[in-house]
Formats: sequence, C-alpha cells, structure tokens
Amino acid sequence: MRLFMCNVEIFSHISYWFRTGMSRAASASVGIVLFGIALIGVLLVWSSTTLAIVETREFDNDEQRSRYLELVETLRCPKCQNQNIADSNAPISADMRKAVHKLVLQGRQSDEVVEYMVNRFGEFVVYKPRLDPSTYLLWFGPFLIGIVGFIFVVMMARKSRNRSTETPVLSSSDKSTLNNLLKEEK
Repeated sequence: MRLFMCNVEIFSHISYWFRTGMSRAASASVGIVLFGIALIGVLLVWSSTTLAIVETREFDNDEQRSRYLELVETLRCPKCQNQNIADSNAPISADMRKAVHKLVLQGRQSDEVVEYMVNRFGEFVVYKPRLDPSTYLLWFGPFLIGIVGFIFVVMMARKSRNRSTETPVLSSSDKSTLNNLLKEEK
C-alpha cells in the first residue's frame, strides 16, 4: 500500500509541474523518470512471462516423444471448451498428460492410450467419436435432417405448383351472381 501511495504522490507532483509550467531541465528529468517507470513496467511484464512453468517430459526415444505429442494434441480436455490437453492449463489436463506420458513409456500403442482415456473420461475426450450404436445419431443425424428437409421442400414445391395450375370452378349460382354484378357496373 505504501508503494502505491508513493506512486500516486509522484504522479500528482508530475501533473502539478505540467499544469503550472516547469523549466526545460525539470521537464527533461520528468521525461527520464517516466521513461524509467515505463521501462520497469515492461521488464516486470516480460519477466513474468519468462517465469511461466513449462512441463518437460523425458522419453526413451524420439518415436515415443512424437507419439506423446500426437496424442496430447488429439485428446480433448473434459473441462475446457474444445481445447486439447496440450494447450489446456486445467489441472485435469495436467493429470491426463501425465497419464499419457506414463502409458507411452510403458510401451502402449496409441489406440490403447486413447481407449484408456475414453474409458476413464468418456467419449468426449476424442474429437472424432467412434462409429458404434451409441453414436449413430451423431454421425448420421445431419444427413437424415438434410434428406427430410429436401423431401419437405420438394413436397411444398409440388403442392404450390398444383395450386397455381388449378382454375377455380364456379357453381351456376356463383356465375349468375357474377354476371349480375358485371351488368350493374355497366
């Protein structure tokens, strides 16, 4: 709190100098102070990004490393919205990355690792769900909706065309009423 108050006092003095007019030397020194404050701010922001935690994993060979990287890019974080576990900072993603690393080091194949993750976290962790009876609607639903929509449009077009080609049939009483109205207008 004390540091904040010092900064407020410094800026209030600077604004007072600008309002009342100051000498050229004072103006230059204020500029140097402002530049120093800005530089310190930039360095603090820059240093905070360089101190970010980066996970490092060790592998026996490059093939394991490439399989691990491929798997963490293709598995989805169950907590995040459409983000893979490689890019997610959620704790569950860190646990999933750790499990994938352990399984890859054990020599499990990629499909076995994916199966393990699906069994543990559900079908949501894969971007491309498997084709089985529980996902038929997901895979074929859009096509069925498209076909039903196409059939509906065709039926409405035929119905509209039939309506426009039909000539209205008048009964004899309607014809006589129409003729009487036309005679009255003349």
